[in-house]
Amino acid sequence: MRAIGRLFTSFVALMALAGGAHAADAALIEAAKKEGKVTWYTVQIVDQIVRPIIAGFQRKYGIQVEYVRANSIELAIRLSNEAKGGRVQASVFDGTGATVTLKAENMVEKWVPDADLPKHLFDPEGYWVATNYYINTPGINTDLVPKGTEPKTFEDLLDPKWKGRMAWNVQPSISAGQGFVGSVLIAMGEDKARAYFKKLADQKIAHLRVSGRQVLDQVIAGEYAIGLQIFNNHAFISASKGAPVNWVKMQPPLVSYSVMSIPKGAPQPNAGKLLVDYMVSEEGQKIFAEAGELPVHPKVTLRDPSMIPDGQNFKGAFLSPEKLSAELPGWSKIFDEYFK
Repeated sequence: MRAIGRLFTSFVALMALAGGAHAADAALIEAAKKEGKVTWYTVQIVDQIVRPIIAGFQRKYGIQVEYVRANSIELAIRLSNEAKGGRVQASVFDGTGATVTLKAENMVEKWVPDADLPKHLFDPEGYWVATNYYINTPGINTDLVPKGTEPKTFEDLLDPKWKGRMAWNVQPSISAGQGFVGSVLIAMGEDKARAYFKKLADQKIAHLRVSGRQVLDQVIAGEYAIGLQIFNNHAFISASKGAPVNWVKMQPPLVSYSVMSIPKGAPQPNAGKLLVDYMVSEEGQKIFAEAGELPVHPKVTLRDPSMIPDGQNFKGAFLSPEKLSAELPGWSKIFDEYFK
């Protein structure tokens, strides 16, 4: 567990200052415009991010964007099958885990943009760049959980009053019960965590085979009082629109990010690269911020900066895509032992 323990990271240290002003390379822009279109495989929420990004990109460059929306596992399978069949369709893709899987199959082009971002937001091997953070915390229905009664620690979730009133996604991912297991392992160490899981299993947490966003939607609808391992910015977005929901600063949350890559054999590789460049530029990152997402650009201000751990009042466990991919199978095995 010492290796996992080292995942505790101060975001103050991580968020080093980026370089100077950045603009897309003129040759890349010209080549992309000649291609005229780009197909983007994405995990991003369509109305929230995909459409605003497409609108901004098309306004700026006049290049048509088509998209396919699915989760990381589905995209990885689709991209792999298309590559093996010699019919690559996507020119760019994103997600939390697809790149790691496809890198191992030699299906990703080695390329990253010349972007004004801190070093840790780039793959050391040069295959991906991060676009936005994901912070996984509990979400609560504020009508069902009055202010001051919300669980603030993992141990608080063992209170009998929460029995049968909590839910989580059980499709193996960071935003599911398996990711929650990882948070507890990091916080407590394996021996104490296993004792905790044995008690938590008695709370009869509802198993939902839906996305983390859909778990939160059911919490908002009053089906459950608490949703575990939801995205805290999703709770913020819904609360800002008047929904009875909030997120809980339960520590340490897992901190990951969505990354973008170019598949080998992409039909419009330059347009794909230009779209990546746009999304990590200050202009593109402001679109993430305006939507209530968590952009990675150090010069872009979040609507609620407290959503990202600062390493002091809010400490998180930071996971690169490679680290997450390595740890998730073990977390899933432990999850099955106690909660399947």
